[in-house]
Amino acid sequence: MAAYAALVSLTNIMDQIHDHPRLPISLDRIQSESLLEKVGFLLDFIETDSHGVVTEEAQVLERQIASAAYAAEDVIESHIAYQIRASSIFLLDLGKVREDMDSINKKITEFKDAPRYIKSLMEMDQIYEYPRFLLSLDKQQAESIIEKINLMVDDSDNDTEGGLSKRVEVLETQIASTAYVAENVIESHVVDQIHAHLTFFLDLMTVIEDMDSIKKKVMEFKEESRSKDLKPTYSMPTSTSRPITTAKNTMIGFDKQLIQLLDWLTGQPSNRRIIPVVGMGGIGKTTLAKHTYERSLITQHFDVCAWATISQTYNVKKILTQLLSWQSKSDNNEIDRETEDEIGRGLYQQLWGRRYLIVVDDIWSIEAWDNIQRFLPDNNNGSRIIITTRISNLCVHFDSPHLELTFLDEDQSWKLFCEAAFGQEGGVPELEDIGKEIAKKCKGLPLSIVVIGGLLRRSNRTREYWKGIAKDLISILNSGEDDDCLNILSLSYTHLPVHLKPCLLYMGFFVEDTETHVNEVIKLWVAEGFIKLNAIQSLEETARGYLNDLVDRNLILRLRLGSNGKIRSFKIHDLMRDLCLKLAQKEKFVYMLKDVPRDIDRARRIIFTEENLEEGYYSRVLPTLQSASLARTLFIIAVGPLMFKHRLLRVLNVLDQSMEEEIDLPKDIFDQVNLRFLSYGGYPGSMVNDDLPSSISLLWSLQTLSIQGGLFAPSQIWKLRQLRHLNIVSLDLSDPSPGGQQDDFVLRNLQTLVTVVDFALTDEVCKRIPNIRKLSMWFFDREKSSNDYCLYNLCYLLKLESFTCSTRYLDNLLHNIIFPNSLKKLSLENCGLHWDDLTMIGSLPYLEVLKLKRGSVKGHEWNPVEGEFLRLKFLLIYKCGIVYWNADSSHFPVLESLVLVGLVDLDEIPSDIGEITTLGVISLYGCSESATLSALNIAEEQECNDNDGLQVRFEFKNKSQVESFRENMEQLEGFVGNNIQVKMKFSRRSRNQQ
Repeated sequence: MAAYAALVSLTNIMDQIHDHPRLPISLDRIQSESLLEKVGFLLDFIETDSHGVVTEEAQVLERQIASAAYAAEDVIESHIAYQIRASSIFLLDLGKVREDMDSINKKITEFKDAPRYIKSLMEMDQIYEYPRFLLSLDKQQAESIIEKINLMVDDSDNDTEGGLSKRVEVLETQIASTAYVAENVIESHVVDQIHAHLTFFLDLMTVIEDMDSIKKKVMEFKEESRSKDLKPTYSMPTSTSRPITTAKNTMIGFDKQLIQLLDWLTGQPSNRRIIPVVGMGGIGKTTLAKHTYERSLITQHFDVCAWATISQTYNVKKILTQLLSWQSKSDNNEIDRETEDEIGRGLYQQLWGRRYLIVVDDIWSIEAWDNIQRFLPDNNNGSRIIITTRISNLCVHFDSPHLELTFLDEDQSWKLFCEAAFGQEGGVPELEDIGKEIAKKCKGLPLSIVVIGGLLRRSNRTREYWKGIAKDLISILNSGEDDDCLNILSLSYTHLPVHLKPCLLYMGFFVEDTETHVNEVIKLWVAEGFIKLNAIQSLEETARGYLNDLVDRNLILRLRLGSNGKIRSFKIHDLMRDLCLKLAQKEKFVYMLKDVPRDIDRARRIIFTEENLEEGYYSRVLPTLQSASLARTLFIIAVGPLMFKHRLLRVLNVLDQSMEEEIDLPKDIFDQVNLRFLSYGGYPGSMVNDDLPSSISLLWSLQTLSIQGGLFAPSQIWKLRQLRHLNIVSLDLSDPSPGGQQDDFVLRNLQTLVTVVDFALTDEVCKRIPNIRKLSMWFFDREKSSNDYCLYNLCYLLKLESFTCSTRYLDNLLHNIIFPNSLKKLSLENCGLHWDDLTMIGSLPYLEVLKLKRGSVKGHEWNPVEGEFLRLKFLLIYKCGIVYWNADSSHFPVLESLVLVGLVDLDEIPSDIGEITTLGVISLYGCSESATLSALNIAEEQECNDNDGLQVRFEFKNKSQVESFRENMEQLEGFVGNNIQVKMKFSRRSRNQQ
């Protein structure tokens, strides 16, 4: 909802102005209180009185509220941009005057004859001492100029000679000229500031009057609503803190189709077979393919499994890259440098001679298939390709039987509805009759059922509320519009809590059918300003709660979990994305830049993420962006450099497609003084290599700086008090200037600092970042010792939760280091610890994730001690020289995931590891044969004990290793292996090894 987002954003801006000690703008106290009172009233109306009331009058009011809030933002942020630029120019001009005075003072030492002209300049003391003056002088510059003036005046007072030589007359002229210039600079700035402040005051008064008028209309609307007894149909959810559901997507009603699909995949004939799965959007095609794809029967039957999503707008190179990199993400940088044909040939070589399963999801045209099928060989060994599509006519091109998914019947619909609405909690008998009616109204479409079920799951379970939902469904279905599914999905938006509405609309900004990272979205929401402050949680924690809520309502789909168990990435169904874009454009929440722009001058959020556009489109359309003077957000895919002249811009997200290895960072980006979020990158392998300008300190509200590349950051970056996340591939960070003890220069909001290179964690630095939560450091300077980097100060970072440390030359980097007890995630590489040193790590009371990468630990034997690692959930050991691991279930009592990579000398995995009741996954990649057999034995033992919750995953480098593994499995009598997953590494290095 645009009105809610605008009001919260306006409140956050005013809070930032109030809390910033050095911002060259102040709000009149009376005006500020009046504005906040009206914003608070309107926000309360949006949050509590307008739920579910969708009358035309209510919609008009909400549009007026949004417009008024936007106007207030425009007035305030325009004034901030003007003031910062004006102050910057003033300081530069004043600096030049100071340099001229310094030059003249050198000459005065020869001629003791300072004239009277400079005495009038002493009036700048009036500015410096006046308590409420609109102009503020930089303290150092002011003191420097006054010092030089005093020197000139003293010399003038002490002069006793009356005659002036020619050279003295010249000097007098220079002194007078410099004094006049200084007066002109200062007094012109004073006049400009008084005029600007008066204009700002009057403009803000107009905005306040408009808000007051809207407030009166809202009061009249509320009175009429009470007299007409208009009850809102929406009730706030009982809780927004309910834990996120982590179960797999439910598949109900397609058991026969699943059996048929499994039979076609594993049976005859031996030639390559294409299996189309056909059905309308939201019917469950992708869900069926995913359930089939992930079954252990399938992963063991095929040598290679890969998945690619096509969509309506597709890029052949990206499709081939998806297929080639599905098994091994590390090769993306290399792949991206190649041409479409080179990638295709690489894929062909990888698949040649192997039995493979390829899923091509959501294909819309036969042309898309023709472009990729030539790279999929027929090995005559039972390879299969599943194609999901909404276009039934495509099936005739494949000359093979197809599966057509139809609507669920009433019983199946009810069963799926119960899963979505009640989960494991079970149904509520008094709601069963209404629930069945609601499920029936969804007409057997699974997507509609799970979305409506998710809506009801997060709401009050009362008959009155559920009847309201049923009534709304009947109204939608009787409207006569063609797209029942989209209309049913819109009902879920109508009944969302108001704080989730802008968050859901924002999901339409991302490219369809792509994986989106949670942390990026959270930072964007915070930068946009529509996450409301509360006293208990940080903005990021509040935003993550919102996202979990959207997942729990089945509005977005969880894709991956991080090592800490939190949602790492998600995607949105293309039908839901279509709805988000449709509603966002209707509310003028976003402007999609596709065709020749119209009315772009009023757009506040502009999204341009299209690819494969005709030649000349960029040069024709992108220049029109300069007319979008009110733009706050730009999502841009660009080819080559762009010009940025948007003084009110908050969010800039740029993907440079120029395919250059080195990308230039446009310097005019840093003229956008209101920027809060800046992300700039290119394709994998492309790097920005540049220096950040000293003027970065003018970005008073910058929260997130994320650059794909290596940067040098000057000391001025330590002045960015609002900075929350600094995420750079390789950051050469200057030391802060002395003064960190002063509150002005402490970065209390900074949570993320990634990745700083050869940076010393001095006492001064620790004072500046007291609330840092995530810190990543690389050390490569062989000329320095570990003491030079002051890592012993880590213990003073009392909020630190995630620490990554990598070095190349310093073996004793972490020797005798005390980690803060707050640490939850630790990743080490080449640090040269000994296995006995892990006792200090194991004693950390909140540690949940431990990643021991190459060279992080030396030695051959690890003997964990009971009572340590009491909260550890994720353990990675990567290419360490361990041979003997003497552990049992008591050493890692709550471990959930164990990942072992490249442990070629490991004798075995302790069998008792399988007895850890919380353990869900054991993954082995490129480990010794004996370690692999021990994992296989653990899988057999747990299957015999009916432990269905443990999955054991193996990845091998070549086909012979896979065959050897399967022979070992066959020797285990009665072992079915339902908890086993086998993959062959899809590595480009192994092409010539087949």
